Amino acid sequence: MKEDKLNRPEWVPEQAGESEGFTTNVMSGIKSRHDGMPGGHSATVLHRPATRRPELSIDEYVDGVLSGNRAVLARAITLVESNADRHQDLAQEMLTRLLPYAGSAIRVGITGVPGAGKSSIIETLGLKLCDMGHRLAVLAVDPSSSVTGGSVLGDKTRMEMLSRNKSAFIRPSPSGGVLGGVARKSRETMIVCEAAGFDVIIVETVGVGQSEITVRSMVDMFLLLQIAGAGDELQGIKKGVMERCDLIVVNKADGDNLLRANAARADYERILHYLQPSTEGWVTKALACSAYTGDGIDELWATIEDFRKNATASGVFNRRRQQQNLDWVHNLVNEYMRRTFYSNPNVRINLPILQNLVTSGKLSPTAAAKQLFSYYEGHAE
Repeated sequence: MKEDKLNRPEWVPEQAGESEGFTTNVMSGIKSRHDGMPGGHSATVLHRPATRRPELSIDEYVDGVLSGNRAVLARAITLVESNADRHQDLAQEMLTRLLPYAGSAIRVGITGVPGAGKSSIIETLGLKLCDMGHRLAVLAVDPSSSVTGGSVLGDKTRMEMLSRNKSAFIRPSPSGGVLGGVARKSRETMIVCEAAGFDVIIVETVGVGQSEITVRSMVDMFLLLQIAGAGDELQGIKKGVMERCDLIVVNKADGDNLLRANAARADYERILHYLQPSTEGWVTKALACSAYTGDGIDELWATIEDFRKNATASGVFNRRRQQQNLDWVHNLVNEYMRRTFYSNPNVRINLPILQNLVTSGKLSPTAAAKQLFSYYEGHAE
C-alpha cells in the first residue's frame, strides 16, 4: 500500500480516497533495453556525454591552416574572434607566424542595400571562379541584434551551392556592434584565409547604406551593389559610400527588369562624373549583371582583374596595403584602450554611480566622462 501511494500521480481529485475512488496510478518503469518498436529487440544505444575538444597548440594551428585543413581553419578563425584574454595572446602569436604566407590574394569588399542580392552575386561569381581554378574565401558579416546581441548567420544558407564546393570556404561572422558593416576581427580572418591558400577573398558587409565604408580600409577593391529604382541622380550623389567604391554593379538585370537595370547603370555612370575616383589612376565604372542568369558576371570578374593589374602597375596596390596595416595598428590601439579603460577597477566601481547621476539629471554627460577618466588615471578622490 505504501508503494502504491508513492506511485500515484502528483495531483489527484479532492474527493479521491486513499485506496478507492481514483484508479489511476503511475506504473514503475520496466527495466529493459527493448527499443519499443514492433518486432524489434535491438538494445538502445546509450551515448556518453560529449567531451570538450582538446585545445590545439600553436604548431597545430599553424600547420593545420597552412595545410588547408578546414576544421583547423574554422577553429583558428574562432580563436581570432574570441574575446577571452587567454585566447588573444595565442591568436596574435598564430597570426605572426602566418603573416609571411599571407598577402597574395585579391581582397574584394561588397556592400549594398538589403535585398540587392549580395549573396546571390557572390555565389554566382564564386562558382565561376572555382571552375576557373581559383580558391575563394567568403567572409559574410551578419548584423548583431542591439537587443539580444545575437546574429542569424544565415548567409551561408543563401549560398547553398557555393558552400558545397571544395574550392570555396564561407565563414559567417557577427558584426558584434561594430559600425561600418564589418566584423571586429575581419582583418585577422583575412590573414588566416590567405595563409590557408585562398587567392580570392570576398568580404560581404552588413549592407545598411552610407556607413558601409569601414570595409574600404581593409580591401583592395570596393564594390557597391545597387538595384534599379534606388533613387535619382541627386540622391545617388548624396550617398557617401559611392565616393569610396571602385565599381558599381546594378544587379537583377534580367527579364522585365532588364531595361530598368540598364537605365539605372547609365544613371550611375553619369553620377560618377561628379565624384572623384576612390583609387588613384582608376576610373570608377558602372556595370549591369544578373546573378540569376549569369549575364555580366564574366565582365564583372574581368573588371576586377583589370583593377588589380592597374593598381599593381601604378604602385597604388602596395601603398594601400601599407596604409591598411597602419590603420589596423590604430584600430587595435583603440580597442585595447577601450578594453583597458572599462576593466579598470576604479572605473568599474564608480561607473554605476555616475550613470545614476547622469540619468537623474544631477550630472552632465561631459562631467561624468571627465570624472571617469580621473578615476582611471587615479586622480579622483
